Amino acid sequence: MPSRNLLQYLVITAKGLAMGAADVVPGVSGGTIAFISGIYEELIETIHKLDLGIFRIWRKEGFGSAWKSYNLGFLLALFSGVIISILSLAKLIAWLLTNHPILIWSFFFGLVVASILYVGKQIENWNVKIVIALVLGAAFAYAITLAKPVGTPDSNWFLFLAGFIAIIAMILPGVSGSFILLLLGAYQSIIGTLTQLGDGITKMNWTIFSEALLKILIFAVGAIIGLKVFSRVLNWLFKNHKNLILAILTGFMIGALNKIWPWKEVLEYRTSHDGTKVPFLERSILPNAYSEDPQILLALVFIVIGFLSIFLLERIAVRKESN
Repeated sequence: MPSRNLLQYLVITAKGLAMGAADVVPGVSGGTIAFISGIYEELIETIHKLDLGIFRIWRKEGFGSAWKSYNLGFLLALFSGVIISILSLAKLIAWLLTNHPILIWSFFFGLVVASILYVGKQIENWNVKIVIALVLGAAFAYAITLAKPVGTPDSNWFLFLAGFIAIIAMILPGVSGSFILLLLGAYQSIIGTLTQLGDGITKMNWTIFSEALLKILIFAVGAIIGLKVFSRVLNWLFKNHKNLILAILTGFMIGALNKIWPWKEVLEYRTSHDGTKVPFLERSILPNAYSEDPQILLALVFIVIGFLSIFLLERIAVRKESN
């Protein structure tokens, strides 16, 4: 692993800040940011190498040797940036979801539409098998958006499951972890928990902080286990069946567009951990059937802004590859 000075580690932290910002927003993948910024392969290789052998090296050769052998300085710098960014943006996203839901969902909708085109364009050889994979992926995702959630997002086992599945976003560029959380119905709960964690820190309130930290730790354990289980399998699939995987992912995002359609009608509510009534089951409706101001013009503007955000990231990636 490369040796780095303080300035180089600060640059990695800055890249982590960008990854964290991407991970908060459905439709933008932290893996994509890692790929564009040139650290994707090192990140995957470092995560692959992490195992219990670190304690053996620590015991025999000392902490410094274990730190260097497992490239822990890289991970610390990167994930410090990721965590700072996520905690900083979570409160803003939570506020926007509450006060400007149509506009923020419109922005997310534009992001995902652009992500569909971005991932779909990487499919090199179209054939019947690829088309079938795309259609099945779309049908499966659409069915999930119509189904009643299997558990409440506040339950511990559901948080573990959400972390286990959402970590896929760190393995494959183009797939957003927040998007997976959104599809599972856990996105707003996770954003709320991150906001609660930040409030606990700023207000020095141990009760708020400890409750939020426990949920985040459960989610993180699920993510870590999911990362170790899925990383080798997904990388093998991506290297050996790239077109098939891309087709499934593209279809998956197409079918899941129903989940982030800006105009919704609430069919069923649930009571959150703090006693607040929040939507549990919703269905997409046309803007003219929306009970309040549909804000159609502004929604279209934010869809375009979201779309162009991914388009610009793609241009940056193409320019980087050509240099």
